[in-house]
Amino acid sequence: MKRNLHLLVIDPQNDFCDLPAAYLPPPVGDNAAQAPALPVPGAHADMLRLAELVRRGQDGLSAISITLDSHHRFDVAHSAFWMDAGQGPIAPFTQITSLDVRQGTYLPRKASALPRVLAYLDALEAAGRYTLMAWPVHCEIGSWGHNVHADLRAAYNAWEDSALGMVNKISKGSNPWTEHYSAVQAEVPDAGDDSTQVNQAFLALLRGADQVYISGEAGSHCVRATTEHIVANWDPRQLSQLVLLTDCMSPVSGFGAQYDDFVRDMRARGLQIAQAADIVPELLANARR
Repeated sequence: MKRNLHLLVIDPQNDFCDLPAAYLPPPVGDNAAQAPALPVPGAHADMLRLAELVRRGQDGLSAISITLDSHHRFDVAHSAFWMDAGQGPIAPFTQITSLDVRQGTYLPRKASALPRVLAYLDALEAAGRYTLMAWPVHCEIGSWGHNVHADLRAAYNAWEDSALGMVNKISKGSNPWTEHYSAVQAEVPDAGDDSTQVNQAFLALLRGADQVYISGEAGSHCVRATTEHIVANWDPRQLSQLVLLTDCMSPVSGFGAQYDDFVRDMRARGLQIAQAADIVPELLANARR
């Protein structure tokens, strides 16, 4: 009997990939040429390895889930949401604390948003997981940057055609008032928005697998947050069912230490650490069952 082997790919989107020129779309009309908004060094190579893994292990994969970072331009975690004390723009990758806002160092451009922003920052800092980062506008819904890396998409399309199945796609991040690194829940869930609460259906789908292979971008942020939330909602006696594919994920520049800490912590908790080539024999054996 076949084992249920589930591949989870977190945010394998163009905006996160350091794509070579051949992968970039040409300018259209008067619009400037498009390029990834938040490229993660090594992500393109990660996606090529993942695509090859899906192609080679196609018949042994029981399920594939893809998470999609999905934002509006107006978003508390985008630099365009903010201004400095002189009402000028702030640079992307600026970290913002509640103290910064109370002192007027950084303020939301929309003045009426101030009370909600302060309440959010207070709750975020109380959780102790992240400091708000004002990222470049990225993964805007409907944009080229929101799309999945072309090679991976072609590989999972072939899996769908062969398996007569459907890749499970999980959208996250469309609430502009909270960061949503994890596909399981937002950093500060919004009581009025179910999409920010714990995604029980997603967790139930993963729990039905004999093995879950975790990959995607970026290892320091969305992969890390998603994995930590999965682990928090998993039977601690069964954590070896979760496998981190470390050559199919990379950290955001400057966050390598956080990524290394994450992998070390997951290994200590009992997760398996592997590379794509390590699991190909398992997939091929499953295909023969």
